[in-house]
This record gives sequence, C-alpha cells and structure tokens, in this order.
Amino acid sequence: MKNLVAVINDESKLEYDRSKSLPDQQLVYLDKMDQQMDQGIPDGPGHIFAPDQQQKAQFVANQLIYAIGSDNEQLAAATMAYLASRLPDLLQVSAVDKDGSMTIKLIYDMPYSKPETINFVKPDQLDS
Repeated sequence: MKNLVAVINDESKLEYDRSKSLPDQQLVYLDKMDQQMDQGIPDGPGHIFAPDQQQKAQFVANQLIYAIGSDNEQLAAATMAYLASRLPDLLQVSAVDKDGSMTIKLIYDMPYSKPETINFVKPDQLDS
C-alpha cells in the first residue's frame, strides 16, 4: 500500500500511511462526511447536488489544502483520511500557487518524489 502525500508547490506537507487502520469512530465520521456531501457541495456560486466520487474528492482535496494553509490539523487529518480511504489509488494531492491562484490536482499515476536541483555547467568549465 502506498502512502498518500499532500504537496504544495512541490514540497511535501503531509503524508498519510495507508497501512495503519482507522478506529471505528473515525470510519463512522468519514461515512457522515459522505452522507453530508451527498446532499450537495459548494461549487463556485452554486452547488453540485448528488456529486459523484470524483467531485467529492476534488472538494475534499480543496478543503485539505485550505486546512494545511490555515494550520487546521483536525481538518487536515480528516480530509487526508477521507481521500486515502475512498481513493486507494490516489498517490498525491498536488497544489500549485501561482500569482495567488491555487490549482489543485489529484494524481494517481506518480508517487511523490522530492525535487532535485540540477546544476548546469558551461562546456568550457568541464573537467575532462
């Protein structure tokens, strides 16, 4: 089982270990989250009624990034647990802040790896 990683601007902010099972109380809470979202979720100026799993996941991912940014540990933990349990193939929630606009993506096909800096050298400075 692979971990789920929340990434903001290429930096890992939070990691969820899927190998650890959740207590029954938390599983009940996640079910309640699902039931509440089934009633509708905010979407811009309106609502999405009876959202599908992908719409729920995007909404929860948005809440996760907000929770990390506002240091709301309880909300961050709940949203990570929700995403990890409902989307077992999800590897990353990746957010990029560009000019004050946040873009959030759900990534299923690429585990997080720390970016590495590559230093380029002019050909005339190479030792050969």
